[in-house]
Amino acid sequence: MTSTAIQVRDLSKSFGGGRSLFGKKHHEIKAVSSVSLDLARGETLAVVGESGSGKSTLARMLVGLERPTSGSMLIGGKDAAALRRDGPRAFGKTIQYVFQDPVASLNPRKTVREILDTPLKLLCGYEPSRRRARMTELLDAVQMPADTLTRYPHEFSGGQAQRIAIARALAAEAEIIVFDEPVSALDVCVQAQVLLLLSDLKTRFDLSYLFISHDLAVVEAISDRVAVMYYGEVVETAPAARLFANPEHAYTRRLVASAPRIGRE
Repeated sequence: MTSTAIQVRDLSKSFGGGRSLFGKKHHEIKAVSSVSLDLARGETLAVVGESGSGKSTLARMLVGLERPTSGSMLIGGKDAAALRRDGPRAFGKTIQYVFQDPVASLNPRKTVREILDTPLKLLCGYEPSRRRARMTELLDAVQMPADTLTRYPHEFSGGQAQRIAIARALAAEAEIIVFDEPVSALDVCVQAQVLLLLSDLKTRFDLSYLFISHDLAVVEAISDRVAVMYYGEVVETAPAARLFANPEHAYTRRLVASAPRIGRE
């Protein structure tokens, strides 16, 4: 087994370009430009930057929601394009995605039982009895009661819905989870609870996290290393403690300076 969960080399994504039916040239927007980074197994790598920096586009490419314009990605030691060709089951059992808006990411017409049943059946191939037992285990892991299974997403608070979304990601038994601003829609108290839960789950299930966020206080609380994106490029990567104590790039210094008081105990 490779020690690298994700390896990205010279990854770029452009939108637009080409010409219209009347010959007018469209302006090309480069959302991600020649990004290279690694996520080690068992690590939490945070990708930070202001809105429009390209961090969410990077996340969407990693989980197959966007196709890169150029560059390469290894996911779980396998070429991402080859992994996609192997089908949704192979890709879904390797890497999962947790969205920013927990309620919107859950199908409002399905109960939690149905939401969790899908990955357990289609990705893991479990028989009904094993699926039922596994659902109970997953809800216990994210600290939700067993009667959650019979309810619908709109019946939960944002923090509870995010726990269900995390349980859905865990149901696929992937070792890599990409979180795209997973606590930004939650209040500060609930944010802290979810971050503690993520830390516990990472150890319990031997997971690797790529954590997208603009909130440096959240990033410092959860990350081992930090990659800073600016206008589509990674301008600095460093261990979290060193980056917050002594940022090298001018943009990183501005980010740290403008954030609420940050400090590790």
